[in-house]
Amino acid sequence: MNQAPTDSDSILLVVDGDPAARRRLVALFTGDGYRVETAEDPDERFRQHDGHAVDVALIALANPDEPDGAHLLARWRERHPDTPIVLTTAEGGRGGAAVAALRAGAFDCLSGPIPDEALRVTVERALAQRRLEAENRRLRRALDGDEQRFGELVGKSAAMNEIQALIRKVASSRSNVLITGESGTGKEVVARTIHRAGPRRHAPFVPVRCAGLSEDRLAHALFGGGGGAREGRAESRIDDGSAVALAAGGTLFLDEIGDLSPALQARLLALLQERASRPLDATAPHPLDEVRLVAATHRDLQPEVAAGRFRRDLYYRLAVIPIAIPPLRERREDIPVLATHFLRERTDDDRFRFSEHALRKLARAPWLGNARELENCIERALSLAESPEIRARDILLSSDDGRGGADASLRDELIRLALDGRVPLKELSEAYIDAALEAAQGRKSLAARILDVNRRTLYRREERIERRRALEASDDFDAEPLAAAASRERSPAFQ
Repeated sequence: MNQAPTDSDSILLVVDGDPAARRRLVALFTGDGYRVETAEDPDERFRQHDGHAVDVALIALANPDEPDGAHLLARWRERHPDTPIVLTTAEGGRGGAAVAALRAGAFDCLSGPIPDEALRVTVERALAQRRLEAENRRLRRALDGDEQRFGELVGKSAAMNEIQALIRKVASSRSNVLITGESGTGKEVVARTIHRAGPRRHAPFVPVRCAGLSEDRLAHALFGGGGGAREGRAESRIDDGSAVALAAGGTLFLDEIGDLSPALQARLLALLQERASRPLDATAPHPLDEVRLVAATHRDLQPEVAAGRFRRDLYYRLAVIPIAIPPLRERREDIPVLATHFLRERTDDDRFRFSEHALRKLARAPWLGNARELENCIERALSLAESPEIRARDILLSSDDGRGGADASLRDELIRLALDGRVPLKELSEAYIDAALEAAQGRKSLAARILDVNRRTLYRREERIERRRALEASDDFDAEPLAAAASRERSPAFQ
């Protein structure tokens, strides 16, 4: 049965001195969906159609042992280097010039009589190779020629272009900057790029991690001394060891500013309002105008402000220039660019490349850990690769752990994000079930396997939802008893 090629516009050139053979091949491949062009000999093709490219050339050698087979191929590849050549010879022609032509770069050489199916399969393989090489060239151009890099910031998506343009505008100003984005999106990279793109590039860039430190230790790191709010000192102390002093003339970067305690929020606000602070035993205030503050957080601070957990006045002081970094899954054009950037950072050997399938696997992954997770993945792939070409099997994703679930680091990240967002357990479990059902396209048996529950659980959940909807639609619906009953359920989503 005839099988049409994937692309019905593929052009096949048949070069054969036998008119009957040409007619047979035209009928065969036209029936398969190819556009077929013919020539009596290669010279005719060179004379009449040299500027017109084809996808595959099927060339019959009149004499299997003629000495110009390799020469013919060399002439052809000089004019059409990207076109795969399939040579055909009469019976017994697998040696001599045909072998020389194979060595010179022919895709294959078939000796007659050649069954139609063998011709079909060989031409389809040649066409598949052409497409693969064309895609690889396109990807290489995208990776090698079109990469956009601004300072340490790498990316080519519209979102990254906008961020780069904004950085160029604000790099020379003194305005405070607030960078927001999920963990791993590169907030510190953006902060460093702002610092290095402006007139402060030769001054210090001083990062302070606000998460994971006790209030006293963080106060000491920021303001110097050991005073801190807990010891009752109302005055901010700055000495030569404080981050504020060290950043003089440069940039002070406060990472995870959303983790500051209320007391430290107040001290930082006072610092920003007065633009000066008097160190103990000093006769003059310490000016802060030459220190630029760039802050970052993975939290959405506006709900924190509304809930009273973050000072509104401090938020507006920090967010003079807001920069929001989208997660990597929302700017997939940056995935191959970043992957190649990380690859080049870790090896000086230009031979190291990603295969097409590896790039596609990277592009499809969710990257919930964003660029940080991608960077770790590339480092792992380099350790696993057996050759300079990084293949799809070398790319280990969280879904490749044998159970189809997330690895421990990814689970920890998801749990932390849920805790940071104060997501109730019921809401989190319901959202997870809905996401599983959507991924399974409504098939409860598949969703149950994803969730590792009995599918009857999902049917019971659906029945509860329908009952509630029916009750809410009735005229005598009373929400209070239903709410009380729901609160008694231990885990409503899985009952």
